[in-house]
Amino acid sequence: MRVLKFGGTSVGSAERMHALVNLVNDNTPKIVVLSAMSGTTNNLVEIGAALYAKDHEKARQLIDTLEEKYKQVIAQLYKTESALNKGKELIASHFSHLRSFTMDLFTVNEERTILAQGELLSTAMFHYHLEEIGVDSVLLPALNFMRIDENEEPDMKYIEANATAELAKYPGKKLFITQGYICRNSFGEIDNLKRGGSDYTATIIGAAIRSDEIQIWTDIDGMHNNDPRIVDKTHPIAQLSFDEAAELAYFGAKILHPTCILPAQMKKIPVRLLNTMQPEAKGTVINSTATGDSIKAVAAKDGITAIKVKSGRMLLAYGFLRSVFEIFERYKTPIDMITTSEVAVSLTVDNTKNLDAIVKELKEFCSVEVDSDLTIVCIVGNFTAEKEGYALKIFEALKQIPIRMISYGGSEHNVSILVDTKLKKDALVALNKGLF
Repeated sequence: MRVLKFGGTSVGSAERMHALVNLVNDNTPKIVVLSAMSGTTNNLVEIGAALYAKDHEKARQLIDTLEEKYKQVIAQLYKTESALNKGKELIASHFSHLRSFTMDLFTVNEERTILAQGELLSTAMFHYHLEEIGVDSVLLPALNFMRIDENEEPDMKYIEANATAELAKYPGKKLFITQGYICRNSFGEIDNLKRGGSDYTATIIGAAIRSDEIQIWTDIDGMHNNDPRIVDKTHPIAQLSFDEAAELAYFGAKILHPTCILPAQMKKIPVRLLNTMQPEAKGTVINSTATGDSIKAVAAKDGITAIKVKSGRMLLAYGFLRSVFEIFERYKTPIDMITTSEVAVSLTVDNTKNLDAIVKELKEFCSVEVDSDLTIVCIVGNFTAEKEGYALKIFEALKQIPIRMISYGGSEHNVSILVDTKLKKDALVALNKGLF
């Protein structure tokens, strides 16, 4: 059985849902994971913000506007009166539920319930459409088997047991529709996966049921070798290893969240990235194989802050680095890059929420310099230690770009450099020209 995930643009209109039927109705066993219709989650966040602010009139207006959008979609989605009536009942039920939150106290639990409505709507709407045109399918409620533990990590044992039990209720069925993003927490309350959303759902389900393949369908034909929004003449990469894909995703390739890859990697299940607008395109396959010694792609991550920590006492002093890292650990602030010398440590972070407190503690035993508006440019490939020439090729391409930091050796798949954000485009273009 395969797991296919379709994002918000793939279910963003009646036209897109009609087209989606051709991609899922081929008589092969599959679970289809759907996101909310494009824009819906942002609308629901806005409704939640109005409710937190106790601006119930604004919340009602936002709910009315969103409901009207859905009414227009179902009017175009369904052709028969019976299907249209079911669609109208569905819309009325969900939006009546949303309006109920304007009548009472609003808390984080209610907010999570509101955020779940988009996926609950899109999956039911698509299931009703399949039903209308005579395609046999089962609407599988994700809330019956998707759960996170007290650390907000997937409870894989629970998911495996309950997903298997849910599927077993429908012997002989081949097409299942379920919700991405939403789940229950360890208390049984409605919650969500946050990081990676529906992509994460797809890889978790794929791992839980030992899927043959996980397909992530978006509006881009695979992971590209550079950012197509900035650089001309990029191309999709045919194959990446899990490690290479994780590096690219973490350092800025927007097509996939880095967290999403791990469940598939743990069970060695291939992940294929495909384009709903060009279903014939081969896309990118991500698997356990690292092919050849080569540079595969470049990605960039903005919003980086560099922190330089310097102390005369650091020279030959053990325990200094531990003292530095303990501060970042205490404030739950991950570090992206790090370089060291005998007397200084330079590191980067992308979360500056607790930066002032971190700097204050660091200054108790060393001098600190902070620099912002920086970008990490990551060059990803299969860089074996014995293979020569990679560094020369990379830095020859960047010879006109001032470089703030360099990180290499922590992984065989990544060379990272730090540049001013204003030079990001120049760096990506130069690397595209020099490497590809």
